[in-house]
Amino acid sequence: MQQTAKLGPQERSAALAAMGAGELDVLVIGGGVVGAGCALDAVTRGLTVGLVEARDWAAGTSSRSSKLIHGGLRYLEMLDFRLVREALKERGLLLDRLAPHLVRPVPFLYPLTGHVWERAYAGSGVALYDGMSLSSGHGRGLPQHRHLTRRHALRIAPSLRKESLVGAIQYYDAQVDDARFVATLVRSAAGYGAQVANRARVVGFLREGERVTGAVVRDELTGVEHRIRAAQVINATGVWTDDVQEMVGERGKFHVRASKGVHLVVPRDRIQSDSGIILRTEKSVLFVIPWGRHWIIGTTDTAWQLDKDNPAATAADIDYVLAHVNKVLKTPLGRADVESVYAGLRPLLAGESDETSKLSREHLVAHAVPGLVVVAGGKYTTYRVMAQDAVDAAVHGLDRRVPASVTQSVPLLGADGFPALWNSRGKLAAAAGLHVAWIEHLLRRYGTATAELLELVESAPELGRPLEGAGDYLRAEVVYAATHEGALDVEDVLTRRTRICFETFDRGVRAARPAAELLAAALGWDAARVESEVASYEARIAGERAAQNQPDDESAMAVAALA
Repeated sequence: MQQTAKLGPQERSAALAAMGAGELDVLVIGGGVVGAGCALDAVTRGLTVGLVEARDWAAGTSSRSSKLIHGGLRYLEMLDFRLVREALKERGLLLDRLAPHLVRPVPFLYPLTGHVWERAYAGSGVALYDGMSLSSGHGRGLPQHRHLTRRHALRIAPSLRKESLVGAIQYYDAQVDDARFVATLVRSAAGYGAQVANRARVVGFLREGERVTGAVVRDELTGVEHRIRAAQVINATGVWTDDVQEMVGERGKFHVRASKGVHLVVPRDRIQSDSGIILRTEKSVLFVIPWGRHWIIGTTDTAWQLDKDNPAATAADIDYVLAHVNKVLKTPLGRADVESVYAGLRPLLAGESDETSKLSREHLVAHAVPGLVVVAGGKYTTYRVMAQDAVDAAVHGLDRRVPASVTQSVPLLGADGFPALWNSRGKLAAAAGLHVAWIEHLLRRYGTATAELLELVESAPELGRPLEGAGDYLRAEVVYAATHEGALDVEDVLTRRTRICFETFDRGVRAARPAAELLAAALGWDAARVESEVASYEARIAGERAAQNQPDDESAMAVAALA
């Protein structure tokens, strides 16, 4: 039975000790969406499981996506029906059963620039998309697509230039806070008994002959190394896949290339529209995605061969996105309209094409050497299928019968009972002394675990106030991030447990000190640590800002490193 797991510092230390005390069935390396999914899949089959992440949960690709749960409409053009069908099924499962509190529908307008031929071509594609969604048996609550005249489309999106379209098609997909989803996955796995630890870096592997029998894991907070034995190890490290494989002395049967994707965030009032927008570019597509009081606009798709930990956006990246979105806007966006910019790396399976947009979005699983399974590629939306396939491969290496995956029917933490709690949000607000808008905010982020946030507010009413410098979040959420969600510093909180880092023009700088002071009480910091945390966060933001004025990747990374 699932428990509501706390992931505070004490639980983290206990998890590392437990992992080193005996032999696990499965050790998963990598705390992104696929690694967290592997941990949940394995533990809900009754296996003993450990999950380690070198930095923070979702610190890499899984917090820097377009934040869409979608079938990949454009993959229909590539005739990749299997991938689209699989993704649409997963989208439906997440909306209906697994995470209705985190995943929600979002409408998109597809402007038509041609006439009869384009409407027929695009319309048939979207109709097939909707049909495949219905045939999956999930996500039936999403509205079907509809064809719009130019006048109707402009009523929905007044900011579009009249000359930029002759009509439009509106269809629905879904979106998610990607980093919050991963944190919820990790806590769900821990609730079923998985031992999980962030800031726990794999620095080597244990071997018996050619077989991998575990890993040497360094606690990045203390420097202590733990020898964790496991019957099977799963490498789910995304763009770091090849780096981890090299530790074993075997790069494996396939390779992963990184592709940089850059997104801009602008205030909601800069674009007047009741719908998201999807635009064609010469290489791919560009999304304009509603995100609370903001729009997320992206993405780019360029090869990346530099440091993978903190890829930098450049002036060229920003100008590219602005140029493409401005082609259809009546009032063009400028650099001054951009609240923030974030860059992430897609892990693409290396192929023969030099264009990263043509490399495979599908995933592969392989037993690189005995005892070591590698999973790579894929899309955020299909993380659960990737995890299931990886654990299936690991199970083949266990000399006993293991049940099949059950994650298709395992709701994530906060999902069970969510619709009923949502319907009672007025009562919750009255009992907690908070405006119903705050209860809705919490329910959309924590689901039924909102009760734990409200307990914090009840015990310390000052936590029910908005966080200084970031009024869209409560002070309680900062404390909860540290006590329950594994946040260990200011960056964890402002960048991933909340999205303050990209939802404010100052990128969270004004919120850094109030957040640090709240964390000090929760994590036992002294005044010097508070000052260090604030200075570190400010330096990181200064580095990112400086990088975004540079013309190319090399210059941007050099400037960011100096800051």
